[in-house]
Amino acid sequence: MKQIEGGVTAALGFKAASAAAGIKYKDRMDMAMIFSQEPCRAAGAFTTNVVKAAPVKWDQQVVKESSYVQAVVVNAGIANACTGAEGYGYCQETAQAVSEVLGVPKTAVLVASTGVIGMQLPVDRIKAGIGMMVPHLDESLESGTRAAKAIMTTDTRKKEVAVQVEIGGKTVTVGGMCKGSGMIHPNMCTMLAFVTTDLAISKELLQEALSEDIKDTYNMISVDGDTSTNDTVLLLANGMAGNSEITEKNQDYEIFCKALNVVNETLAKKMAGDGEGCTALFEVKIIGAETKEQAVILSKSVITSSLTKAAVFGHDANWGRILCAMGYSGAEFDPEKVDLFFESKAGRMKIIENGVALPYSEKEATRVLSEPEVTAIADIKMGEATATAWGCDLTFDYVKINADYRS
Repeated sequence: MKQIEGGVTAALGFKAASAAAGIKYKDRMDMAMIFSQEPCRAAGAFTTNVVKAAPVKWDQQVVKESSYVQAVVVNAGIANACTGAEGYGYCQETAQAVSEVLGVPKTAVLVASTGVIGMQLPVDRIKAGIGMMVPHLDESLESGTRAAKAIMTTDTRKKEVAVQVEIGGKTVTVGGMCKGSGMIHPNMCTMLAFVTTDLAISKELLQEALSEDIKDTYNMISVDGDTSTNDTVLLLANGMAGNSEITEKNQDYEIFCKALNVVNETLAKKMAGDGEGCTALFEVKIIGAETKEQAVILSKSVITSSLTKAAVFGHDANWGRILCAMGYSGAEFDPEKVDLFFESKAGRMKIIENGVALPYSEKEATRVLSEPEVTAIADIKMGEATATAWGCDLTFDYVKINADYRS
């Protein structure tokens, strides 16, 4: 496997475009389109929030019932959530507009929105944006990058990645882009992710691969503990790599799953590391667990602890907050057996051993915790299971950003 430049246009046959349609923002691109030259098998994963945005409902139906998908339209600025029948109708109108200009069925068009909840979409601007994008659909890496920038809201940087592997003697590419900075929490955390591949694979296995992988990637990140109404991950496979179609869980399937995991994990970490107002990506590894479930619960509890996140912001090795968060997680473990380490590019330090603090330099600990990527590793010495979760520090700017988000 090798990482290559690009995102959603890296795989064969995928094109992208973007436009400044004035949905909410007045000075930037705010719409993106992905189009495949060939029909795609589609898989999806969506928010677990009971309050689901209109695009989520539309996409769930398309992914489940349509024989193929060929286009995705995304807007930033307005979420089209809590908008009732009118909002769902705008999803239909958007898909119909794409159908008319691209000559694909309405049921082959997926839609996604992100932004403020409760506002109705200016559907005329959406349609105008579609008209602007279609003539500029392009397979260049630059088009993919512009699309990744167009779907941002409070994100501070675009998020994309692509990898290549060999499957069945053919070069297969998996690429993706995402947006996410706030309202990010485990169990499909507001995030949108779009992954494309030129692999030939059955719809059933494509869905299974995605459903399994999100457990260790998108469902293991948290910025602020809020699960969005719009969370969507879409995976499209157009088969243009020319490999023999994967219809069973063989070695080819495993290779694809590993490539998909690299793409999804990279995108997930990019979202956690770009949390609203954050200065650092905070990674928590639980090792030596008795079961995977136990490790997952413990790691998520630490990355969602506001006190721990504040300590990371202050570059303070306040390890008691980490043990405390583990203790109220609901997972059973012996605190008197826990070893805890802090790690970054600046070095690695063992802070506690068997639940008791070791003599260490606070100055050195601060140096380790001052890097833009910081890891806490807790060994609970109960077994061989592990889990990793990703979050970020909690800063003054998080409150500032969210205090006036609608304005």
